[in-house]
Amino acid sequence: MPACIRVPKKEGERVRADLLSKGLLDIKRKIGSDELYLLIPILGDEYEGYEAVDADLEHLEQTPTDYKEVLDVPEELRPELPTSFDVVGDVAIIKLPDPLMQYKHQIGEAVISVNRSIRTVMMDSGVKGDLRIRELERIAGEGGSETVHKEFGVRMAVDPSKVYFNPRLAAERMRTASLVKDGETIIDMFAGVAPFGMVICKRARPKIVYSIDINPEAEKYVRKNMGLNHVENIVPITGDASEAVTNLPDADRVIMNLPQTADSFMTIALSKTKIGGTIHLHKITERSELDDLAERIKRDAAAGGFEITIGSITELKTYSPTMSVYVLDIRKEK
Repeated sequence: MPACIRVPKKEGERVRADLLSKGLLDIKRKIGSDELYLLIPILGDEYEGYEAVDADLEHLEQTPTDYKEVLDVPEELRPELPTSFDVVGDVAIIKLPDPLMQYKHQIGEAVISVNRSIRTVMMDSGVKGDLRIRELERIAGEGGSETVHKEFGVRMAVDPSKVYFNPRLAAERMRTASLVKDGETIIDMFAGVAPFGMVICKRARPKIVYSIDINPEAEKYVRKNMGLNHVENIVPITGDASEAVTNLPDADRVIMNLPQTADSFMTIALSKTKIGGTIHLHKITERSELDDLAERIKRDAAAGGFEITIGSITELKTYSPTMSVYVLDIRKEK
């Protein structure tokens, strides 16, 4: 029989994690137990002096986790297969290059076959227009693209074919929420369905969040999400952010998640930010030009009569082989 080690139950999780990290855990068999001990299968004869025993442990069925493992396409096309895709709620959103178009339905079915939580797969032909709406086509599964996305205990109704939403910013939303102090006034200039506002209101205690988007569909989903999350201190506003902010009170924090052009709204954002307040500016730029971007933003602010400091610059995601999306934390000094 294969070897196991007999580990006291209170030490079991630590030992299991250590074995896994060192490649010594036999992942093809289930961990067994008796009244006081776990029987942990190992690849070897002994570990850290624990008693080694023989045990007939149940074998684990190995199931594929990568859609490429179950997909049948010509070998020469396999390098073209996407290595990742977005998941919004129970909807997978995948981009495919032209050579794979004739296999799009097979690809969609393969994605569903290895991801039980996915209901439908949509092919993404890109974000279109000022409203930042994805052009989606269902290639597998059932139903439409409306779904409920969950992150950090927050539920967000969204239809990515009608309103902008980026699931890859979950960590940034939580980071931003962690910076919010009690009683802050916040303006989210390009809010979409208000994922920043929802996470902030659930994880911090702002006074109010003004959630602006030019897309009327966004306001509908913001109001729905306020109900889903029992949030009352978000004010959804439909309109052009440069005009909508005019009648709002000055903010302690401004969020600018419009990475293509957000920097062109910096003067407006600074004019609505309190002294000592923070702007979170999202921007796509060449990695080699990041320092130049920071200096240009400082010069532009000075030209508008503002003094700023840039506290941190964080890479959020890769945009192209040479470009990334960054967030700059900008403090208004005067």
